[in-house]
Amino acid sequence: MGAVHGVYLKYVGLSAVSFVGYHMVVGNIGPMDPLPMMIPSTDRMLLATSSGSSNESSILMPLLRLGAASILGYSTILNGGIAILFKLRAGMSLIGKDRVNGTIPLWSYALFFPFHIPTYAYTYLHTKFGTMKQPHHQPHDAEGKPDSKKKATSTKVTVPVASEVQPGWWVGGCYSNQLNKQWAGVVDLTVEFPERCRSNTLRYLCLPTWDGVPCSPEQLEKAANFCIEAREEWNQLKKRGEVVGEPQILIHCAHGRGRSTTVMCAALVKMGLFANYEEALEKGIRPNRPCCKLNSLMRKNLAEWQSIYIDGKKVC
Repeated sequence: MGAVHGVYLKYVGLSAVSFVGYHMVVGNIGPMDPLPMMIPSTDRMLLATSSGSSNESSILMPLLRLGAASILGYSTILNGGIAILFKLRAGMSLIGKDRVNGTIPLWSYALFFPFHIPTYAYTYLHTKFGTMKQPHHQPHDAEGKPDSKKKATSTKVTVPVASEVQPGWWVGGCYSNQLNKQWAGVVDLTVEFPERCRSNTLRYLCLPTWDGVPCSPEQLEKAANFCIEAREEWNQLKKRGEVVGEPQILIHCAHGRGRSTTVMCAALVKMGLFANYEEALEKGIRPNRPCCKLNSLMRKNLAEWQSIYIDGKKVC
C-alpha cells in the first residue's frame, strides 16, 4: 500500500493471517465446538467443571466463536480476492467510489470492512511515521552560491503529506487536505479513500486505481490534459478577479509515491517542463520528494504514453 512494488502481497498476507486465525478459532471440529480439538475431551470436561460454566456461557462461547470464525473466513476470501484483482489490474469499481464527488458509500464500509479497516490503519501509520531522505539541497558558500566542495547532507525526515515538486505542482497522499490549500485541480487516483480535498478544489478528476497499479496510457493523457486545463481555467478566473494567487495542481494517491508520481511525470512532460518522463522523474520530482518511485509497469505505461502522445506516433 505504501510501496509501489508487490503491494498485492499485503493483501495476500492479510488473507493468510485471517486464514490462520480462522483455523485457530474453528479447531478440528468447527466453530460451534467450545474448545479446539487439540485439547483432549477429558481435559475439556475438567475445564468446564472447574469453571462452573452455566448454560448461558455454554451457549455464548460457541456463538462468539462462530462470529469470529465467520469474520476471519470472510476476511480470508475478501482480501485474497482483492489481491487477485490487484494482479489482474481489474475490479477497481468494486469499492464503489463515486467518481464525481469522490465519496465512498456506507455500504462499502459495511460490506468490505475487512479490507477498509487494515487499509486505513496502515495508511494512517505510514503517513504519520513514514520517512524519506531529506530533499537534496547543495550547501552554499558565503556569497550564496552552490558550494561544489561540500557534499549535500542526507538525513531522514518525515514524508510530507504532499510536496511541491515544481512551482504549482504537488505530489501527495490521501491526507493532502491537511495543507488547507485552494486547488485549481485535483487528480485523485485512490480506490480506497474518499476525497478530502473535494470542497477546496475548482476542478476534480477521479481515476481510481489499485495501489501500485498505474493509469493506462489513455488515462495518463486524460489526466495530463486535465491538469493543463485546470491551470488555464484558474488563470482565466484570476484575470476576472474571482480567484487570487497562482494555480496549484495536486496529484495524489494513498502515500504520494507511485501512482501519483506516474501521473505527475506525464503532466510535467505535457506541460513542456521536461522532455521525457525519465527527466521529469529524476529532475522534476525526486529532488523535492525523494520517496517517489516507479515500478516496472508504471515505467512501461509511461513509455507507451510518451510514444503515442508525445513522440508524434499518433495524432491526438
